[in-house]
Amino acid sequence: MPGTVGRVPTPSVPTPGAPPGPVAPGPAAATAHPWAGTPLGAPENWDPAVRAVMDVVLDSPVPMALLLGDDLVLHYNDGYAELIGDRHPDALGRPAAEVFAEVWREAGAGEALERVYRRGEPFLEREAVLPAEREGGSPAEPAVFTRGHSPVRDSTGRIVGVLTVSAQTTQLTQQLQSLSDFAAALSGTLTLDDVARVTLRYCLHSFDADRVSFAVDEGAAWRLVRRVRGELLDEADERLPPLWRRMPADSPLPSAVAARSGVPSFTADGQPLRDVAADRHDEKIRALAALPLRSSVIRGALTVGYQTPRPWSPAERALLAASAELIGQAAERARRFETQHGTAQLLQRSMLPEQLPDLPRLRIAARYDPGVDGNAAGGDFYDAFLLPSGGLGVVLGDVAGHDVQAAARMGQVRAALRALALSDSRPDAVLGGLDRLVGSLGTEGGTHELFVTVVFGVVDVDRELLTLASAGHPAPLVRRGGPDAAAEFVEVSPGPPLGLGGRARTVTVPFRPGDTLLLYSDGVVERRWQDLASGLAGLGAAVSAASSGDPRALCAVAIAAVPGATEDDVAVLAVEHAVRPSRSVGMEVPAEPTAPSRVRHWLTAQLTEWQVPEAVVGAAVLCTSELTTNALLHAGTAARVEIDLSAERLLVSVADSGTRGQVTRAQTDTLSSRGRGLGLIEELSDAWGTDPTVRGSTVWFEILIPGGGSRVDGPATG
Repeated sequence: MPGTVGRVPTPSVPTPGAPPGPVAPGPAAATAHPWAGTPLGAPENWDPAVRAVMDVVLDSPVPMALLLGDDLVLHYNDGYAELIGDRHPDALGRPAAEVFAEVWREAGAGEALERVYRRGEPFLEREAVLPAEREGGSPAEPAVFTRGHSPVRDSTGRIVGVLTVSAQTTQLTQQLQSLSDFAAALSGTLTLDDVARVTLRYCLHSFDADRVSFAVDEGAAWRLVRRVRGELLDEADERLPPLWRRMPADSPLPSAVAARSGVPSFTADGQPLRDVAADRHDEKIRALAALPLRSSVIRGALTVGYQTPRPWSPAERALLAASAELIGQAAERARRFETQHGTAQLLQRSMLPEQLPDLPRLRIAARYDPGVDGNAAGGDFYDAFLLPSGGLGVVLGDVAGHDVQAAARMGQVRAALRALALSDSRPDAVLGGLDRLVGSLGTEGGTHELFVTVVFGVVDVDRELLTLASAGHPAPLVRRGGPDAAAEFVEVSPGPPLGLGGRARTVTVPFRPGDTLLLYSDGVVERRWQDLASGLAGLGAAVSAASSGDPRALCAVAIAAVPGATEDDVAVLAVEHAVRPSRSVGMEVPAEPTAPSRVRHWLTAQLTEWQVPEAVVGAAVLCTSELTTNALLHAGTAARVEIDLSAERLLVSVADSGTRGQVTRAQTDTLSSRGRGLGLIEELSDAWGTDPTVRGSTVWFEILIPGGGSRVDGPATG
């Protein structure tokens, strides 16, 4: 509080025969105020009725001010002193027009007070803004009040001043504004994880709560997520999926009870979580509100708790009910979206190969990202498979459309291509057969609007050759190995898309050890605001500047090569002709607390056995421990760690089968439970990325071997 307020008790009416005693004008600073020099005169000469009003003002805990005389000179109590902040104590004994000069002439300010004083008409301001300042003179957010102004009369009935009583409504105003912001934030949520994040953040701060929980049904059970005041997030990064815990269908938790019954409950003082407390945070809760979500397709509840008793006023109950209503609507939308999104993504990715060939001299990686909003199946596809001749067939294609029909056509084209290639692997013959298939599908469907582009190639490792043919697809890219690594587009005739009766032409180019082939869809290079040539140039420059030709790293480079968002699907496939065979080994990681420690010991022993430089071992172990911890914490499932060591680089990946989704570089600062996160991986590795898969996510990193000095004597598996 800026100042202290006190008074010396004085009788409201002088004792007969006794000299008038001094009146304490309010705040302590006022006892020495030179009142005789103000229009009020010396305190001992004040009218008894005025002094009686002053006693009421000083005794009241409610902010009150007495404005006396034609100049409306200010006198006020402790509450009002706190209300006006840095203006106290200088405001004492000064005309109100001087103290509040910046707002005095605004509507409803000075004019209202003067009208009360001149006419004797009481006035109620339902929403008044009082200017205030923080310490140091910096402007503070204006406080909102309901204020009543009444005329003050002396013993003769003459109006001598105005009594102002203020009731601050700032908190209610802020909560209503916050409710509006909450509705806007919920409108942008897509999943129940999103709804939970927004709900927990809003309720914890807007209601100044000690504990907030959000629960939804899972058929035969419930799942609940909770936030408590002051907890560290990485629980610190609110963009990560919340850490849900499961509850049985008959759980006695207040949230489950409210969700089952549909009836809200309010505990003003007690131990509402005593019998179901998960930890000391729950045990400390004394007041708890549990409100069911209002939704026709999903059951759930919101709880808001405090460590001190709370009466739960009608206004607060109404605000909580409105919040639960908004949450229920958002949860319903999210459940519908997740069902639709999950079906589309499962359909899309189930038509892509779950595993790519594992070959000693060829390293293969692929990446697919859905376009639009991720809520529809797309037509991009890729594949890599061994041919009877011993070569490797690689394909990447694009079927126009973002619906189930496009995905179905994509599945037909991909299956037919593999069948044709296994019969006759010549790229021109394969695309010729596909052209007839697509033409037939168009005739069968009564449409000539099928638009399918494909590039197909055969990698001959023994002859170090690459043979390609294209049907309307962007030209493949080859990153040449060696000290002067550079990327070049293969000059293959694009030809018309499939189904138009075109004839594909083949081209054969060298594909030596150290080279990497990159196939990509047009979503990688096309942007609305720039021409295709600029996108292709950006892709070529990014691939040329890549730290290595590792296929997984090049897929990540290609995805991010052209700035700006794309509305199209994105697919890339990379194949590296290794200089020497690499070593690879893997480890299954159970979902238990000791797993990261076991991974560290295993990885250290494995890399030491392979004679990897000590500096690389230390960085790799630290990064792998971080990724393993994140996979177990946020996906909640077992994981698999795989390492692949070549003469040039060490590649480590951690795959889970959860639903964490894609990790972005915007999350690198706070992803880890220990606060270091993927910023650590970014600092210690030469490249990193994340690959969504059919059943989860894979996060990987690559560390270059200094001088290419590791010994790689032959492949190893585990």
